[in-house]
Amino acid sequence: MKWKNKCKTAFYLIVLTALAILTASRAVANDRPLTVVSWGGSYARACVKGYHEAFTAETGIKINLEDYNGGLAQIRAQVESGNVHWDVVDMEIPDMVRGCDEGLLEPIPVKSLPAGADGTPAAQDFPLGTMTDCGPATIFYSTVYAYNEKNIPGEKPTTMADFFDLEKFPGRRGMRRTPLANLEFALIADGVPLNKVYPTLNTPEGVDRAFRKLDTIKDHIVWWEAGAQPPQMLADGEVVMSTAYNGRIFNAQVLENQPFVIVWDGQILDTGGLVIVAGTRNLEAAKKFLHFSATAKAIAGVGRYIAYSPTRISAEALISTHAEKGVDMNPHMPNNPQNSKRALRNSWEWWSDHIDEMNERFSAWLAQ
Repeated sequence: MKWKNKCKTAFYLIVLTALAILTASRAVANDRPLTVVSWGGSYARACVKGYHEAFTAETGIKINLEDYNGGLAQIRAQVESGNVHWDVVDMEIPDMVRGCDEGLLEPIPVKSLPAGADGTPAAQDFPLGTMTDCGPATIFYSTVYAYNEKNIPGEKPTTMADFFDLEKFPGRRGMRRTPLANLEFALIADGVPLNKVYPTLNTPEGVDRAFRKLDTIKDHIVWWEAGAQPPQMLADGEVVMSTAYNGRIFNAQVLENQPFVIVWDGQILDTGGLVIVAGTRNLEAAKKFLHFSATAKAIAGVGRYIAYSPTRISAEALISTHAEKGVDMNPHMPNNPQNSKRALRNSWEWWSDHIDEMNERFSAWLAQ
């Protein structure tokens, strides 16, 4: 009997020890912060105030926020090496599609996403073209160009053609160091109708035409890579005009009282969203974060701090005024009817098919 009792005691000790180890491992997993990678500056701050803080308050999961400037190279390197240290990445939709196709990102079924603010199923609440197999695009944003009113006396630029007109508006231009949007801007400035831009780019002659137009201002371009740079370049007078993300210019206008003016003509209306890196050790927490960020309330939360529109239809009604300044946000949104009269919707399908080829061509052009 004593022997049986000792066996029972030993068995219970083993079970208790195993439970303790399991509980401890779960605690460690829950204590491990999520590494979320985004675009920095005022946009990252809008995400933190809009929904990061609410997510941590609700789940207890902390977030480490890191910056990057787009692309798949770093993600591809992490996945291929098996050393994944990013969990969630805020990404442009062409990269979302390509990364998903390459197996670099975790699949996210649309049916798993939360319903809209009015109960509409996610599949019906996200507009056509905003869903990928690895998650939804959650915001509309635009690449526009802007100028500092103090630095352009007299007549002001109003069209995309004006951005390329060095005689009428002399001075340096800021542009992002990428073919994305720049090729479209060049063709629009060269007189190509908006509905013909991508068909034109779909031909070798059309691509040549875009680069010829860029040639006309190449020697006057100051290249930028991070979204925070154009407002600073405009404020310092380093450039007369610069392409920029509309939300960055809005924040400089509203939060810093900068005399910047956005030219909406020819804006490239784009989308972006969150994805999970394949192979993350924080998969369950990452899924919780992605599903939280895809709620109408979270998406609208971003639009209370920066002028990026929610993609979810049911989230539109949740945006009113700037959370800190009280400014009516709707007139500043890129998809506002007044601002989008001459907007070109970015063709992520075209860019997903041609990004490598265009990057190669662009790099060669820069080196000439």
